[in-house]
Amino acid sequence: MGMYKGEKMNTAANSKTKIYEVLIVDDHPIVRQGLRSLIDQVDDLHVCGEAGSSGEALKSLAHLKPDLMLVDISMKGPDGLELTKSARALYPELPILVVSMHDESLYAERVLRAGASGYIMKEEVAQNITEAAHKVLNGDIYISDHMRQKILRGVAGQRSNAAATSVGRLSDRELEVFRLIGQGLGTRKIAEDLHLSIKTIETYRAHIKEKLGLQNATELVRQAVQWVEQQPAQ
Repeated sequence: MGMYKGEKMNTAANSKTKIYEVLIVDDHPIVRQGLRSLIDQVDDLHVCGEAGSSGEALKSLAHLKPDLMLVDISMKGPDGLELTKSARALYPELPILVVSMHDESLYAERVLRAGASGYIMKEEVAQNITEAAHKVLNGDIYISDHMRQKILRGVAGQRSNAAATSVGRLSDRELEVFRLIGQGLGTRKIAEDLHLSIKTIETYRAHIKEKLGLQNATELVRQAVQWVEQQPAQ
């Protein structure tokens, strides 16, 4: 008898095992390929599809109905945070695991607030993807021990002063605009990519300058570029 979706033969136990279908969302094909290779090595995980943008991801979710979605933060157009919010609104029970190169201390709390079930740095994926995937599939939260302690200290009123004076003060959308400025995009292009008005982007730029204590557009661009350059390569 042939196999069917949701099952795979476990040769060691000579029994059928529930297979969890995984959707990978990342705008770099080589990264998607690497994640697919890692995930398909796990007995009870199977990549059912890939998407290179938030728009593609939402279409794939409706069509494929995966058990788990892996999402990158940095993508052209709406980023992984906005996708997480949209997916959570449409599919409240869907586990979402964010896989990113970005600093966990800056993004982990944001993605959890957005509705994700976990955050894993790309440099840790090879060692920890199995544990992370199974944890969120079981309804738990996955973050590193270091980040867990940081969040607990914040709850206890010991939040770092550094975070309050850095880009950590920016809202999710302001941080997204700040990242795009650092990538060399102008106001009009950012507005087009995020499907927002130019006036709205100009308002975000003004808020960013105020929160970071920047005097003008030149300082904003300079700091944004420096911040992007400090981020690890994909």
